[in-house]
Amino acid sequence: MAEITAALVRQLREETGLPMMDCKQALTEASGEKEKAKDILRKKGLKIQEGRGGRETSFGRFGIYCGLDKKAGAIVEVKCESAPVAGSAEFIEFANDMAKQLATGPGANTGDELLAQPSPSHPGKTLRDIKDDMFNRIREVFNVGRIARLEGPTGGYSHNAATVSGVLVQVEGGTDEAAKDVSMHIAAMRPLGVNKEEIDPTVVDKERQILREAALAEGKPANIVDKMVEGRLKNFYAEKVLLEQPFVKENTLTVGKYAEGKGMKVKKFVHWELGKA
Repeated sequence: MAEITAALVRQLREETGLPMMDCKQALTEASGEKEKAKDILRKKGLKIQEGRGGRETSFGRFGIYCGLDKKAGAIVEVKCESAPVAGSAEFIEFANDMAKQLATGPGANTGDELLAQPSPSHPGKTLRDIKDDMFNRIREVFNVGRIARLEGPTGGYSHNAATVSGVLVQVEGGTDEAAKDVSMHIAAMRPLGVNKEEIDPTVVDKERQILREAALAEGKPANIVDKMVEGRLKNFYAEKVLLEQPFVKENTLTVGKYAEGKGMKVKKFVHWELGKA
């Protein structure tokens, strides 16, 4: 049995981030073998993690990887138990690494598939290894929610104030700054689609019915109500369609006109708010 010195315990503590007493106990169980002690600590952590799997994860952030010079962009929802952890450097790195791997790797359909892939920032480890290591040190549950990848040039924005949201925009042409500006607009104004055709027909039909009932209640003649409703729907589209919304940074322009002025075409976007379907 190798001698369990204070220096060895300290070394294991530095490499794992776990308490000194836990490290000393693991080294004792491992007869002083450091790598074996790491395995013991990892297995103990996984056992604790299994027992806490049902805990609520209502905090977190969106990892985003984007750029007009990139072949693809990605957005990943990563959740945790507390606000301080959501704002920590290692949690931010983990979320962004998840997005980077999704965009630059072979792709994935679920968070579990993505976790099995390599960590961009930690060679030799998977993203799941990093997630488990974080749990071992922090003792908070981490869950991976929605994931999405958009091919081609993209812009993005992550808002982490009162409302935590993430936006990824697929574009053609333009600049990184313009793509980010549109992403920020989407986070603020919550459009339902890029253009009219992307709006759910049931949502439009519901709005049309509301407007029709309102017009009839105003005493408008039935034979002109439908024409009035179609005219009033323009206001609905101006509120809900991205390209028709007034641009938040310059409301004399629509988003469509702003993008056009930057030589950019907005093709698709993903906008999620943390924990909301």
